[in-house]
Amino acid sequence: MRTVTLTEFRNHASGMLSDVEGGETLVVLRHGRPIARVSPIKVDERRLPSWRRPALRLTTKGEGLSATILDEREHEDFS
Repeated sequence: MRTVTLTEFRNHASGMLSDVEGGETLVVLRHGRPIARVSPIKVDERRLPSWRRPALRLTTKGEGLSATILDEREHEDFS
């Protein structure tokens, strides 16, 4: 855990936040007293939005869905 002053944090926030992304925890001091702790968030896969989770893979026996759709299109009657 690293301790930095508020002025240091304000002047070098981007680099310090990169350090936090790398796993480091910062304690920010104002007038010598701790006012904030900046720490990395633990990623919990269950909390990820659905679009970020791995997709389900569906499989079936026989011809694939795209081949079936193409076959149906070839035999479609447009009259």
